[in-house]
Amino acid sequence: MSDVLLPVAIALPLVAATLPLALGLKYERAGWPVAAVATTALAGLATAIGVEVARNGPLSHALGTYEPPIGIELVADELSVAVLALVAAVSLATLAFARVAGPRGNSFYSGYLLLVGGLTGLVLTGDLFNMFVFLEIVGISTYALIAADRSGASAYASLKYLVVGTVGASLYLLGVGYAFLATGTLNMLDMQVQIVEQASYADPLIRASYALIVAGLGLKIAVFPIHAWQPDAYQRAPDAVTTIVAALVSTASAYALIRVSYTVFTVDFLAANDAITTVMLIVAGASILAGSALAAMQSDLKRMFAYSSVAQFGMIVAAVALANETALLGGIVHLVGHGLLKFGLFLGIGLLALGYGARELDDLASAARSAPYTAGAVALLGLGLVGIPPSIGFLGKWYIGVGAVEASLDGGDPAGIGIAAVIFVSTLFTLSYVARVIERFYFAGVGLSDGHGEGDHGDGHDEDGHGDDGHQDAHGTGVAADGGREPAAAAGSGTESDAPLTPVEGAPRSRFVPDRVPSAPLVILVLAALATVALGFAGYALFEWFDPFLTEVFA
Repeated sequence: MSDVLLPVAIALPLVAATLPLALGLKYERAGWPVAAVATTALAGLATAIGVEVARNGPLSHALGTYEPPIGIELVADELSVAVLALVAAVSLATLAFARVAGPRGNSFYSGYLLLVGGLTGLVLTGDLFNMFVFLEIVGISTYALIAADRSGASAYASLKYLVVGTVGASLYLLGVGYAFLATGTLNMLDMQVQIVEQASYADPLIRASYALIVAGLGLKIAVFPIHAWQPDAYQRAPDAVTTIVAALVSTASAYALIRVSYTVFTVDFLAANDAITTVMLIVAGASILAGSALAAMQSDLKRMFAYSSVAQFGMIVAAVALANETALLGGIVHLVGHGLLKFGLFLGIGLLALGYGARELDDLASAARSAPYTAGAVALLGLGLVGIPPSIGFLGKWYIGVGAVEASLDGGDPAGIGIAAVIFVSTLFTLSYVARVIERFYFAGVGLSDGHGEGDHGDGHDEDGHGDDGHQDAHGTGVAADGGREPAAAAGSGTESDAPLTPVEGAPRSRFVPDRVPSAPLVILVLAALATVALGFAGYALFEWFDPFLTEVFA
């Protein structure tokens, strides 16, 4: 009966999403407790599913009275368990930040739980049309959450994402329709068999189906040049929303690409269709280079790491197209590792904005003096993003790069060497903008007097940006009573840009350390940074965990 855990894990957040609105008729602040209980329970279910898969292998559950391939099947294997664990951990951890940074309101938490339920269903489904349903649940809830603060900029970013996301979902559904016409089934494992028995890898319907599905998922993943929605969505969304969206939404779409490519169409299809994989490698290479270069040109921190995601997901698409075991292992490790890294980075950026109003690179001068633990965790996560060992970011890039070289040596195709080269160039670009952040943290304004940067500020502001008498701007930053934003840096004895950070008036201070940020999110940030390093030492353990899935794929 352990397979019953699969539908329960999906139903739990979806059913819980109705409770904040229902309880909100009587209780104004019912949303956060409901979300906290639901996501905690989901974390427990994810752990139980992972233990069961580790002990007994993949789980399968047929919904309703119809057995697969007619009925809808839910499946948990090593790949889906890893992404499910990421979904559960990030959704629970983000709530600690949302509680202090906002948005608030029962409707927000209903949308939040709807997103979590959609992500969970997307990870566990074994049916292509059912995957489309969950993709749409994820998309619709994300559109609403991005516009949760009701500002004009957020609404525009949400509308932009809605248009692009709708096109992507339509392309995906059209591709699924073509595959259904060719095979007569929607079950993933059954379609794998029927593609060989009823069609062929050269069938025009099968080729068109895969191309359309890849194009649709590529829009949702945000690979270059169809990435334009992502920087605006990440920048304009409330900080807590950016944290979960950056960590999970494109990650789930990239998971769908891996699942469809290797569970439905298989590595043999990719090997038989060089034209498709070559186009994917070209797009992936362009995404890696363009995303990295654009990130290096940014001064806004959220846009910087949004463009970084364009490059990192380009590596995962390249790993899929290379179609060898080493590259695919790297793509899976990078998928999970990148989600964890981006969760930590956007959480750290959000904390600096919440506590100090710092949103631009120039706002970070000497942040390590004012917020040593926050700055240190962000710096460590940034080095993980570069791929400095030992970190999970290094493992993913290393396996993809080695797989790319193996593809060239085994098949004589220079595209693999080209991918390895652009990953190296991308790493240099990533080092350049992460180094700029670290330089501002630790070396800007060295030798200058602190002035009054850490002193008390009797400036007459009576708004703290977080209490009942204040309000927040589009990103959760404190706003003064006269509408002016609190300064990010004090005018000390040095220049304003090199003075220590000035805390936002009334910003919550950690109880145990000097950082002017809330304690619970700070602890989570530090744990996320340490986890990326710990996973960097777990290369063999990760290989052992994913080996059954890889063995089945490349058997």
